[in-house]
Amino acid sequence: MSPTPTSLEMLQLAAEAADAKGGDDLVALDVSEPLPLVDIFLLVTGRNERNVAAIADEIEDKLHEAGHKRLRREGRQESRWILLDFGDLVVHVFHQEERAFYALERLWKDCPVVPVTLPERPVLGTPGE
Repeated sequence: MSPTPTSLEMLQLAAEAADAKGGDDLVALDVSEPLPLVDIFLLVTGRNERNVAAIADEIEDKLHEAGHKRLRREGRQESRWILLDFGDLVVHVFHQEERAFYALERLWKDCPVVPVTLPERPVLGTPGE
């Protein structure tokens, strides 16, 4: 099995939303083989609790605007690890410490990485350029 076009579209929307709010170290894993009900895990790191919450909120908003319904959300209260379940796509937004501790990349190391393309960010020049 491999990710469906819908799950890849959801992944792209979620990745762009996470990037827009400063999400770091985005990794998408094709988990469709071991998990028949999910196609992709997207892992994102936030700098602090406020950033983790902002990233998760932006992902949820963008996917909702595109017509994708969130099935479940966990962890919003603490904002250390927020899980957003959209069915074919499950997004894990971690605080840096939780990402390192739980190391989901190691747990799912046999799953292929799904490439994510993010928009280019403008390079800020030095003053006077």
